[in-house]
Amino acid sequence: MGSRCTEPITRRDLKRIAAVARREREDFFGLNPAWALLYGKRLLCVALAGEAGAHAVNGVTGFERFDVWSFYAVHPDAAFPTHRKAREDYGDSRFGRDPALPDSFKGRAVDVQGRSIEAKPGDEPVTALQRYLRAKATPTAGELARQTIVLLEPDALLGFEAWPTLITG
Repeated sequence: MGSRCTEPITRRDLKRIAAVARREREDFFGLNPAWALLYGKRLLCVALAGEAGAHAVNGVTGFERFDVWSFYAVHPDAAFPTHRKAREDYGDSRFGRDPALPDSFKGRAVDVQGRSIEAKPGDEPVTALQRYLRAKATPTAGELARQTIVLLEPDALLGFEAWPTLITG
C-alpha cells in the first residue's frame, strides 16, 4: 500500500500531468507505427480520473497516484488496445514519493491508459466522453462513471470537471 498525498493539485500540476501523458503517448506511437496510423489523429481528450481526479476538485480526499485516461474516436478497423497500461514517473515535486514504487521512481506514479469510444474525430470531446460514461456499455465505462473526471487535454478545457455532471439525457 502506498502513501496518500493531500497536497492540492493546481492548474500548473494538471499541465505537468498532461505533459507526462503526452510524452508517453508519443513514445507509444513511435514504437507502434500501426497504432499511430490508426489512432495518431483520433485523440478526443485526456483526463485525470480516480482519487486524483476527485482530489483535484475537492482538495481534501487525497490520492496515491495519478490515473490518466486518453480517449480516442474509435477507428472502424480496430479498437484502441485495452490491455495497454503504462506507468510513468511524475518526478520530484511537493507530492512526494510513493514508497510502494520501485526505487527508480522519484515521485508519484502516473498510470496512463487509453480507450476508443463511440465518436468521430473532431466531435466535441466533453459530449463524446459524457455519452460514453453515461452508457456504461463496458466494465471500464462503468468503473469510470463512478469517478470524478477532470480534463487535461485539449488545452482549452484544462481543469474542466467533465464528470460527474448534472446534465441528463
